[in-house]
Amino acid sequence: MRSVVSFLFAAAVLSPLSAIAQVQPHRAEYTLRLGAAANAPRIGTAVHDLAQDCAGWHLKRDIRTEIALTASWKMSLASKLDGEETRNAFRYGLVQTQNGNPRDIKGRVQRRGGEKGGELRAEIVFGTSPPTLFTLPPPTLLPTAAIGHLIERLAAKAASFPALMFDPEVTGDVFLVEVTEQDRATVRGARPADRPVALPAGKSWPVFMNFSRGRQDQKPLFSVTALVFDNGVLDRLTVDTGLLSVTADLASLEMRKAPVCPRS
Repeated sequence: MRSVVSFLFAAAVLSPLSAIAQVQPHRAEYTLRLGAAANAPRIGTAVHDLAQDCAGWHLKRDIRTEIALTASWKMSLASKLDGEETRNAFRYGLVQTQNGNPRDIKGRVQRRGGEKGGELRAEIVFGTSPPTLFTLPPPTLLPTAAIGHLIERLAAKAASFPALMFDPEVTGDVFLVEVTEQDRATVRGARPADRPVALPAGKSWPVFMNFSRGRQDQKPLFSVTALVFDNGVLDRLTVDTGLLSVTADLASLEMRKAPVCPRS
């Protein structure tokens, strides 16, 4: 269950910096519900806060849910991520809490030996345990770069494509994401109870994505449908595990200006 909620925002070949230039800094708040029905019960909120300066990206995600599976059995989940991403590195702290029991995780992913195909090393620390060290496949994309790559491929009219991305929240490892553009008629409509949100004016694509572990050929762990805008904003997300689905719809959106940085 925690993996379903924690990965609501997460979304080949290593892209250069120009591929993520389309992603704009923004702050998006979402309403989470259990299921896709128009009257689906609200189970929590999520905030995706992406800031940018000339050094790189600063990513914060704060997801809080409470799910009542029966009248007497409830599960409260929270995931709070604070990360910094540059062209070749991602450092983050993560606190995940289930029914009041927190778990602290700190991680660092660093590319060595060049941007295109250089070795990608990860160091993950779970609480007070010794660090876990491992190497990621060279094409693995970091979180914000993965969104930029998704936009780049959709803008190039790629109907379907795979990508490898590092996932700090669910597995702390690599996901293989298989992306397929969908017909716009498949996009969920707004729920009557939701307040209208001014959406970005640019182009958008409805997509279907299968997520599986990237180190071996396995069945997908879950699928995600979403509306992806050309500035990196996501809306109308549905995460489906086969047993249940969780949806996320924009409740508010604040776009921010990208910094003007000197050419290197």
